[in-house]
Amino acid sequence: MMEEREISQAVITRLPRYFRYLGELKDNGVERISSQELSEIMNATASQIRQDFNNFGGFGQQGYGYNVELLYKEIGKILGLDRQHHMIIIGAGNLGHALANYMNFERRGFIFDGCFDINEKLIGTKIRGIEVLPMEEMEDFIIQNNIDMAVIAIPKVGAAEVADRLVACGIKAIWNFAHIDLKVPDNVTVENVHLSESLMKLSYNFNTAKRNKN
Repeated sequence: MMEEREISQAVITRLPRYFRYLGELKDNGVERISSQELSEIMNATASQIRQDFNNFGGFGQQGYGYNVELLYKEIGKILGLDRQHHMIIIGAGNLGHALANYMNFERRGFIFDGCFDINEKLIGTKIRGIEVLPMEEMEDFIIQNNIDMAVIAIPKVGAAEVADRLVACGIKAIWNFAHIDLKVPDNVTVENVHLSESLMKLSYNFNTAKRNKN
């Protein structure tokens, strides 16, 4: 078994991209690929790819390259995609609806089991056949259904309180779309997705490229 080691966040951030490209190669019938060939497809350096993979044991053979299907499966295991994760969504508005209806999550093993909201107009409605429940029922639902992940898709106000409630009933992973950086214990993993910040970054890069062109 591979010895546990500290992997940098930069490497971890690149793993889903490797997984996506390898999945496309596999679907296109490609059985073997070299780091140089993969680098040309991904617009990355071959040395960076080899260094990243060496963090997990290498996977390749000199003179042979990488077995695409094997590498795809191994990276999937590293990402935890070889098992199912049961999740709930807090917030049944437009964003919550869109996330719940994104079927690709389930193909990756992320199972949408429940949705919760405080809006009485939304409570009782259904998303993909799953009834939106009141927030008062959240804790019992998490315990009874062995939920291990939660998605916060509500405005900034109230998000911190919801996160505290999730942590208190055992949730260890939170995907946070609220415009606030959550403070949680060290044993709880949070991935913050700030859409407006991403858009501002896009704006900066667009305007920088425009100025350089002029």
